[in-house]
Amino acid sequence: MEYKDTFKTIQAPVEGIYKEKGSKFLAYAFPVSSDQQIKEILTQLKKEHHSARHHCFAWRLGPDNHSFRLNDDGEPSGTAGRPILGQIQHQELTDILIVVVRYFGGILLGTSGLTNAYKLAAADVLNNSIIIVKIITNLIEINFDYLAMNELMHVLKDFGIEITESHFDLKCRVKIMVRKELAATVMEKLNKIENVNALINLDK
Repeated sequence: MEYKDTFKTIQAPVEGIYKEKGSKFLAYAFPVSSDQQIKEILTQLKKEHHSARHHCFAWRLGPDNHSFRLNDDGEPSGTAGRPILGQIQHQELTDILIVVVRYFGGILLGTSGLTNAYKLAAADVLNNSIIIVKIITNLIEINFDYLAMNELMHVLKDFGIEITESHFDLKCRVKIMVRKELAATVMEKLNKIENVNALINLDK
């Protein structure tokens, strides 16, 4: 069965570099999940490279790829952020931030030279990255009577679902993570069991 609830990102932070006519373009890629995380990373990099002339970046968040931003940070418009974002799009990645820090070498590269340099710096850092596929999941909370335990566990076993949090007593509660494409089917199966109430959290 083919699912449409996956996306590609990078496994861990990684670095790359491109050099052109004395200028150094230091590239950094980070897996990210929020605007706040991105701001913190940018702040830290600017502290580490406070003497660099430019800190250009692009990021994309969310499996729908609709949330993104790019920044030329003083470079001519379209010569830095756009080619960085272009590499992210070329690899079909999301939940990723790429920052390219430029140390000026004294020789102007021109707009085409700059565009190429930022593109190749971003390409280098992605070439050094391990790209992984992540599954979009929904959190389901299940409240049930203890006597329904065996039937409930049978359903979870059929779908290969593991319990992430549990509380067992006369009234029991468990939480499970289910891939998005299967969530509705799992919910239907669970709620057919007597004395079982399953609620889905679509924000997870």
